[in-house]
Amino acid sequence: MDFEVTRSHIESASERIASFTRRTPVVYLGDIFGAGYRVSFKLDHLQPTGSFKARGAFSLLTGSDIPDAGVAAASGGNFAIAIAYACSKLGHPATVFVPESSPSEKIDRVGEYGAEVRVIPGYYHEALAACDQWIVESGAFRAHAYDQPEVVAGQGTAGLEIHSQVVDVGSVLVAVGGGGLIGGVASWMRDDVKVVATEPERCASFHAALKAGAPTRVDVGGVAASSLGAEMIGDYAWYASQWVHESVLVNDPQIVEAQRWIWANVKLAVEPAAATTVAALMSGAYVPEPDEHVVALISGANVNLGSIA
Repeated sequence: MDFEVTRSHIESASERIASFTRRTPVVYLGDIFGAGYRVSFKLDHLQPTGSFKARGAFSLLTGSDIPDAGVAAASGGNFAIAIAYACSKLGHPATVFVPESSPSEKIDRVGEYGAEVRVIPGYYHEALAACDQWIVESGAFRAHAYDQPEVVAGQGTAGLEIHSQVVDVGSVLVAVGGGGLIGGVASWMRDDVKVVATEPERCASFHAALKAGAPTRVDVGGVAASSLGAEMIGDYAWYASQWVHESVLVNDPQIVEAQRWIWANVKLAVEPAAATTVAALMSGAYVPEPDEHVVALISGANVNLGSIA
């Protein structure tokens, strides 16, 4: 099976989703850490659904034939929100399966877009199993949160935009869960720009796969599990790992510290998954070259504001 997502696929996705998603801005912060390298943030939390997932959702649904039974998806929250929103815009019924471990601020938003929400005990893996059973019973279209080519191509449009917005970009830091985002960004950047994977120690499916030499199951938990809690890296992300320069880990306290730093210094309220890229810089898990221009991709902002104040 061919798991390559090409730049042509990503360009086609960009055209399909242009009227539904935003070309999100990049904010230049300079040498904000006083460490001799320059930092910019790619603000993809400004997508209509509060995360980059809108890119993949619209890419998938505009590039597929959807049956009358509608769309079914499992997600820790952000993809569920994105699918519900995309289905409301495109006129498809949606049934989404969300693990009970997801925060209420994510689960509640899914229902606001008219989707049927089914809360499943456990984490993402349990929600996915329930979703797959429903697809067999109902004939609904399967929307996978990170491991379908149209989804990966859609997420890759963030990389396309960064490449055109930051002419001297040296590296892009990307949070990794199931790998749709890093799979897409790496598939666009290829060998032109360093792509750095950032993961929590307690949700490290990509890091574990690199260490083992193949995708392998891991236990998941911690503050970022609702977004990054995939037990195994996706096949498309694994294929794209050939263009990932480095994989680094951060712990939960470092993620929370980065969340609060981002709020205090940049006035952005972001969720834990989004803060992993900044945590990698603040903790020294990733050390850029002198004067390197680093773009930290800020992936989502569906967060309880009281948790970072």
